[in-house]
Amino acid sequence: MIKHLENSDNFIELTKERTIVDFYADWCGPCKMMGLVLEELDAKEDLNILKVNTDKHPELSTKMGVMSIPTLFVIENNKEIKKHIGYMSKEELSKFIE
Repeated sequence: MIKHLENSDNFIELTKERTIVDFYADWCGPCKMMGLVLEELDAKEDLNILKVNTDKHPELSTKMGVMSIPTLFVIENNKEIKKHIGYMSKEELSKFIE
């Protein structure tokens, strides 16, 4: 299920379970393409996906070390498991989240 972060105070609560976190911006072309891949994968699998708009949450982006977008994290129990910067195909994303 894809959720959009509304309040950065909820970030810790939303990443207790295994979650794919997508840091993006509305103006970013590769982010839009990555969003489509996430939607396609989410339709086939039961995933926790959290989208974080870097323009709305710059303090969280800085805290997480996001320097380029899209940046995807796999977070579990509020700990970063994996990090990837840039666009990924559906196949690459599937391998990344395993």
